[in-house]
Amino acid sequence: MKSIWVVDDDHSIRFVLEKALSREGLPVRTFSNARDLLAALDDDTPQVLVSDIRMPGGSGLDLLAKVKARLPGLPVIIMTAYSDLDSAVSAFQGGAFEYLPKPFDLTRAVELIRRAQEESVREAVAEEGAGQMPEMLGQAPAMQDVFRAIGRLSQSHVTVMITGESGSGKELVARALHKHSPRADGPFVAINTAAIPKDLLESELFGHERGAFTGAQATRRGRFEQADGGTLFLDEIGDMPLELQTRLLRVLSDGQFYRVGGHSPMRSNVRVIAATHQNLEERVRTGAFREDLFHRLNVIRLRLPALRERREDVPMLARFFLQRSANELGVEAKRISEPALARLAGFDYPGNVRQLENICHWLSVMAPGQVIETKDLPPELQAPAMVATAVEIETHSPAVQHLPILPSFGSSPETWVAEMAREARRLLSAGETDVWDALTRRFEASLILTALDVTRGRRIEAAQKLGIGRNTITRKIQELGLDA
Repeated sequence: MKSIWVVDDDHSIRFVLEKALSREGLPVRTFSNARDLLAALDDDTPQVLVSDIRMPGGSGLDLLAKVKARLPGLPVIIMTAYSDLDSAVSAFQGGAFEYLPKPFDLTRAVELIRRAQEESVREAVAEEGAGQMPEMLGQAPAMQDVFRAIGRLSQSHVTVMITGESGSGKELVARALHKHSPRADGPFVAINTAAIPKDLLESELFGHERGAFTGAQATRRGRFEQADGGTLFLDEIGDMPLELQTRLLRVLSDGQFYRVGGHSPMRSNVRVIAATHQNLEERVRTGAFREDLFHRLNVIRLRLPALRERREDVPMLARFFLQRSANELGVEAKRISEPALARLAGFDYPGNVRQLENICHWLSVMAPGQVIETKDLPPELQAPAMVATAVEIETHSPAVQHLPILPSFGSSPETWVAEMAREARRLLSAGETDVWDALTRRFEASLILTALDVTRGRRIEAAQKLGIGRNTITRKIQELGLDA
């Protein structure tokens, strides 16, 4: 049996994986750098390669390219502690079998390596992302699923429907799908169908001829023509008037349309990506949306989670937005204290990521000091409901007495146990996977952030109050991405 090769400059990662795979009866060979591994390929070949993405002397992506040139069929698993879209897409673009964000569950890592042994067909790979700034960030499992989907869709021209609440970043996903597609060199044209008056929307989409209506003093190209060879993003498609839905269906069906007032058919080679915050199935049932258009658009559906569903991403996003605001303002980026982060993570964000971004920009301008404290947060985050307060839990077990309402599960008068059960039922009913890990991470993050809020950021005291060691709380803060 060929060996599993592991390359990582971190000795602890190599050691842990080697021991875990050896216990499973899998032969392992480890390397501390890409140079030694490439030299070893002259005499031997692995069955599976597990590689870190960032190492001194050469990145995992460079190694991936060199290995794939010599062994195209070799399954390669890319590990990275940098959970951003560019890393995920670049890994798939290079031909990676799978993308494994650190820190990872060891049992799952072994299962993934076993699956890599059995697989002979790799997924289509994504086009390498360019640019220094990540397009999207997220460590939450739901966001990792979105990143993977973008990577796997990158070589496809298929129509995509993006669903999610307002402000959750649907246009960012659409732009990423375009950027990492074969149409990347073509235009990306976006139109919000809910923001344009009904009488003007047809002209905006399909253009008009001179004299087609009062004020049409010149021929105008519509968005379909402007997006020729690229991608057309139709935002808030659920609000499109029925008569225009009919015209849109024709364009999607036969690829041709007429300008307003025109008599010659026009053609445009366009990939359509649609988005909505509405329940389109319900609008189809009520007759507000055409069923045939729904099925034409709903080829691949990507659901973007609301920010309250991925609270573990709030600290990372907050620091990112503070840095970006500082760059825009030409000032030094402000830091944020852990109690302030706890307050941010406990907010429900009805405006989702867009609202968090606006809050961070407000803080960059309005916070008086270089370190943002809880008292510096805007008024909507100063409400009493945001503060975790102790409640009596009706239970026979004294171990769960006097626990606070956890910000991750809301702040209603009901017990936190009932809130967590309700959230678990919602996720399970929605067909979500990895519910155990997702809720466990949120539970641990809520406990730690609440303890840090109570102790004003003093980690040792917070660990003592929680009944855990100081090394444990430090490790958990790092694993959950809570460190400032």
